[in-house]
Amino acid sequence: MTELLSQHHMLGLVLGLCTFLIIGIFHPITIKCEYYFGDGCRWWFLVLGLGAVAGSIWVTDPFWSSLLGVLAFSSFWTIGEIKEQRRRVERGWFPANPKRNRQK
Repeated sequence: MTELLSQHHMLGLVLGLCTFLIIGIFHPITIKCEYYFGDGCRWWFLVLGLGAVAGSIWVTDPFWSSLLGVLAFSSFWTIGEIKEQRRRVERGWFPANPKRNRQK
């Protein structure tokens, strides 16, 4: 994959596009996870991030290794965003899940 993209001088562009998509996908995931599962789902993102770090180290292809690194740090960033999303819900910026008991 890397050789083909490098030959056509597209490696940076494709990595940038994939990074943009990964970050864009994590935004609604953050909102939905906080809505349905609350703060407890932060551990899922820690596990996902650690797994992606391990994968990034293990994979030898620079393209896939880079994408796994982006996935890892997007997951780590989401841990903090889940906490921020809870604050946004408390402020009324986003709807709270009426079926879930919120405790402070």
